[in-house]
Amino acid sequence: MFTLIKGAQVYAPEKLGKKDVLLAGGKIEKIADNIEISNNCLDIKLVDGSNMTLTPGIIDHHVHIIGGGGENGYSSRTPEVTLSNITRWGITTVVGLLGTDGTSRHMESLLAKANGLEEEGISTYIYSGSYEVPMVSLTGSIRRDILLIDKIIGAGEIAISDHRSSAPSIDDIEYIAAECRVSGMLSRKAGVLHLHIGPGEAKLDMINEIVERSDIPIYHFRPTHVNRNRALLDEAMKFAKKGGIIDITSSVNPGKAPVDGSFNPAQAVKYLLGNGVAIENITMSSDGNGSLPLFDENNNIIGLTAASLGSMYDQLKAMVYEEGLPLETALQVMTSSVSDGLKLTGKGHVAEGMDADITMFDKDFNIKYVFAKGRVMVENGNIIVKGVFE
Repeated sequence: MFTLIKGAQVYAPEKLGKKDVLLAGGKIEKIADNIEISNNCLDIKLVDGSNMTLTPGIIDHHVHIIGGGGENGYSSRTPEVTLSNITRWGITTVVGLLGTDGTSRHMESLLAKANGLEEEGISTYIYSGSYEVPMVSLTGSIRRDILLIDKIIGAGEIAISDHRSSAPSIDDIEYIAAECRVSGMLSRKAGVLHLHIGPGEAKLDMINEIVERSDIPIYHFRPTHVNRNRALLDEAMKFAKKGGIIDITSSVNPGKAPVDGSFNPAQAVKYLLGNGVAIENITMSSDGNGSLPLFDENNNIIGLTAASLGSMYDQLKAMVYEEGLPLETALQVMTSSVSDGLKLTGKGHVAEGMDADITMFDKDFNIKYVFAKGRVMVENGNIIVKGVFE
């Protein structure tokens, strides 16, 4: 089956202009000013791309695919994600992970869910571990997990600077980071340590000290949620200027007022760029289906909502239409910066030979088409492929 998209404005994420794009065998077969197909070729789907923008599919590399939360008891556990609630937002690749609860939620279930979503049509990866140290794993070793299990690309999300963490020592974190590095080298994976940064006063102190005192390269540490307050964002900015990659969370708690002059996610990206952080060192993820708890000054829970994968689309629009960033810049924090930094082969770029993961927007920036590995998941704004039990 061939799919020929005619006359779309292509962002790869860099702007390529008006192009035809041919999809075949789950890959981008050809990109050219004009592609003609023989009239004898009956097994072809034609898509009119005029007045549309074609981009790489969004990569959401922080999703609680089997749910998360639980900070307010068993009934506060958030649900699993469904296929259509991923693709409807232009997302074609997810990285799943555990969060606060690494006891009643398991690595085995996480891997099984990732495999299920892959069978349903999208691309999936996972992290080994959860908030806690010692880490939960599949094989009993983070090194074995990364080296021997294809879908595992690193460890996370290990919690630091947070009252919900297991209070790991600096030696604990350094050891995990070293295991990530070596296993990543042996397996040709990124081998990253994905770190949940809480609202504690320590901020990134532990990571900075490890980078200073050890031989572990800074790019193995991936702090996320760094936009939770202005002071943390400023610390993250310093970290990124030293070569680190920092992750902005697109979901924000609707019941929580900004503090310390905090920015929304789109504003945070603009602020970082305006202060000299390279776009390659900034990524964004949703924390999708994770919990967004509210705590009082004594860390007692007073409210709870769930993070939305749709926040990625919302913040992409906000970066362009509210903050005035070029589309190619806004796209990069959700596509190529993620795929390049995590060594996700075939992802994050519109180019010949890459996976046919594509999102198309109309002139009003509504999502009209989503292709995952060449298969149309959303067509004319309608979800046409759903999960088995949807």
